[in-house]
Amino acid sequence: MGKPSVVFLDEPLTGMDPVARRLLWDTITWICKTGKAIIITSHSMQECEAFCTRLAIMVKGRFTCLGSPQHLKNKFGSIYTLAAKIKINTGEDKVEEFKEFIKTTFPGSMINQDYEGIIGYYIPSKQIHWGKVFRVLEEAKVLFNLEDYSVRQITLEQIFLTFANIDKMENDLLLKLL
Repeated sequence: MGKPSVVFLDEPLTGMDPVARRLLWDTITWICKTGKAIIITSHSMQECEAFCTRLAIMVKGRFTCLGSPQHLKNKFGSIYTLAAKIKINTGEDKVEEFKEFIKTTFPGSMINQDYEGIIGYYIPSKQIHWGKVFRVLEEAKVLFNLEDYSVRQITLEQIFLTFANIDKMENDLLLKLL
């Protein structure tokens, strides 16, 4: 790489096999430790979390946000994602009741997936604690025949996709939650 004070890398790990990727990853890490400035463009949030002390998300040539990966998660990651699978019986259908329950229990939540008993939500997490979410969902397991559910914080990848999302409608809805 020579001995420049600033190194520019454009998608450095794209298309590399795992061994070469690890070698370059180690080299970039070593170069960072020598005090050199490295500027990386990447779509890989894994790369960004590993290498970057500051991260900028650019959309259509404009910076939309800037900060450390943790800062961006804290600032824009105030959303939980909920995925619930409801047992579909030939008898009673609990899907609509479950949707109403989530809408009432977690105001501001938005459906992002609804297909054959699998319902996905974005739930604002600003004033909701993990304990409440799990307590409510454990109760819902019995009430609405939930087969399974998962709750996660939004990832850096999802934050990036929210800003870079081509689908304007979903992007606008997510930005309202953020």
